[in-house]
Amino acid sequence: MIDWRDYCLPLTKGSESCRLVAYADPEPDEMGGIRWTIGWGETGPDITEGTTWTQEQADAALAHRLDQTNSGITRAIRVRIGQKQRAAMVDLAYNIGLRAFAESSLLQYLNQGDYNRACARFGLFIQDDGRVERGLITRRYREAMLFSEDLS
Repeated sequence: MIDWRDYCLPLTKGSESCRLVAYADPEPDEMGGIRWTIGWGETGPDITEGTTWTQEQADAALAHRLDQTNSGITRAIRVRIGQKQRAAMVDLAYNIGLRAFAESSLLQYLNQGDYNRACARFGLFIQDDGRVERGLITRRYREAMLFSEDLS
């Protein structure tokens, strides 16, 4: 049986890049220092300059984070959703963060049972640091299209 992960993993991987050697993220850490990043966007105290992963490590870390994100959206959603809708929302929440997802009008409309208005809200999340990003437009379009497949 196909579940949300079968839809979400290709969606997320198609929008993110994977690097197997840690790099200095342009976004500083909480203290204003260098945020070392590896894999599909993993950060943390054990990721430092020179950290190297295999593709299997990167993929496992991504799958773990997507599972954690799914747990967060599951706690927030009060209505029934399909596997494609779940995948689209996990990808969105993975990208914008669970807090932003929990505070979004997308979730509000969804929990009111207004799936169409919820679907239309994916297009609101297309900016990075106040600038519209073409990659985010494409990502939100893909999420909305996947979400809408469960509407019929």
